[in-house]
Amino acid sequence: MTIRVLIADDQMMVREGFSVLLGAMPDIEVVGEAVNGREAVERVRELAPDVVLMDIRMPELNGIEATREIVAADGAAKVLVLTTFDLDEYVYQALRAGASGFLLKDASARRLAEGVRIVASGEALLAPSVTRRLITEFSKLSGGPRLMPSAQAAYGDLTERETEVLVLIAQGLSNVEIAGRLVVAESTIKTHVSRILVKLGLRDRTQAAVFAYEARLVTPG
Repeated sequence: MTIRVLIADDQMMVREGFSVLLGAMPDIEVVGEAVNGREAVERVRELAPDVVLMDIRMPELNGIEATREIVAADGAAKVLVLTTFDLDEYVYQALRAGASGFLLKDASARRLAEGVRIVASGEALLAPSVTRRLITEFSKLSGGPRLMPSAQAAYGDLTERETEVLVLIAQGLSNVEIAGRLVVAESTIKTHVSRILVKLGLRDRTQAAVFAYEARLVTPG
């Protein structure tokens, strides 16, 4: 099935470059472009893309607020944040707003396409070490971890096994790897992950990883 992509960036050369790179992939179709965050929200509503490549620094409405609005609309679109620097406070804020991961703007065509496919499949595109650095640095600047309110209220509802799975998600393990670590079927892990997301009121594995770090279930290092 073809993955429908919307590219949101205020720089025409970036939009055109990514459009050419992704358009060359047989399983990816660029269905539209947006020059600012407000237009990105509107175009998502009109075009219903599977993935939005979202620049953070844009006029009118920045990528963080645009991501928050897209996620709040409860559509199927996944947001993949584009950034120039991996250690970026705005990336951290975008992940908390509901982005499914992030890519550097100098990513290769192959890496870009892989990122789109990963996010479209419902997985998180996160390098655990980078995510750990992000959360560690900007939790310090903000005076400590800031747990997502809905997740904080429901944290006590997690079972011991669900907490264990949550920690492994934050460490960057896939469902297959978690199943191997805990010696259970992959389907069992999928069930645990679904229950964790429902209980904590989180959108996906990315937000689950952010929550685990902020709740200090995983020790940064």
